[in-house]
Amino acid sequence: MKNPALPGTGRARGGVRWGSLIGAGVVFLASAWLSPSLPAVEPPLILGVFPRHNAVDTVRMFSPMAEHLSRRLKREVRIETAKDFESFWKGVLEQRYDVVHYNQLHYIRSHRQAGYEVILKNEEFGASTIAAVIVARKDRGIRSLQDLKGKKIAFGGDKTAMMAYIQPTLLLREAGLREQDYVEDFAKNPPNALMAAYYKQADAAGVGDVVSRMPVVTQRIDIAQMTVLATGAPMAHLPWAVKKGMPARQRREIQSALATLKNSAAGREILKNAQLTGLVVATDDEYDPHRRILREILGEQD
Repeated sequence: MKNPALPGTGRARGGVRWGSLIGAGVVFLASAWLSPSLPAVEPPLILGVFPRHNAVDTVRMFSPMAEHLSRRLKREVRIETAKDFESFWKGVLEQRYDVVHYNQLHYIRSHRQAGYEVILKNEEFGASTIAAVIVARKDRGIRSLQDLKGKKIAFGGDKTAMMAYIQPTLLLREAGLREQDYVEDFAKNPPNALMAAYYKQADAAGVGDVVSRMPVVTQRIDIAQMTVLATGAPMAHLPWAVKKGMPARQRREIQSALATLKNSAAGREILKNAQLTGLVVATDDEYDPHRRILREILGEQD
């Protein structure tokens, strides 16, 4: 027996309104065909920050900056770091990072090998330069670099650490000490190297001159117990660079967004969280003095 249609519905009793569904399908297909395609969602920009501090602290310190960039660029910015210098450098060589904050040696090599271009440099404690220092405990009886002959010296990071290994090594060479005259030891990062000297796990430490003022250090040790044996020449601070091929407009937007942070209270809070007082526009030729040291200590050519 046929199922009669319900009055005024256009469908059979207990069935579906096929005409309406077919019509809706036609409208949907037509609108999809006639509407312009939606813009593709841009992949996130990767902000790489080298492991000057441990990974947890690094993410905490720089996340507000990544969020600020996201708002300014209207695009997700994702922060990444690594467990050590070697792992981080691998990411640089693979060009994983669109924007990258690292040390001076990292920049010089990445500029030469992958085309990264510096746009900014750190300002810490009001200064956009940094110098290497070699420090020891006052009660160790070490008064000069010559007293380090036969002693253990802790360096922060590894042999790619510009201010925590390469410039300190230059200071030792200028004092007449060769590699065989002392024992090299490497801490995970510069703060750990300084603390190794403080806790007498090493006789001295090679670090950047700002390390002794970092909260991670001053909150753990009595820095007044340390003495500076030698200080290197002030050099351009830690750089920020962008990947080769980044559109010029985007590069300028990133540079402006970060260089102007110190102009507002909210921006200064972001800088403070990253233990910075500012980010300063930088150029490649500011790192030529570093290149000269690399030639002298590591034999690297431009």
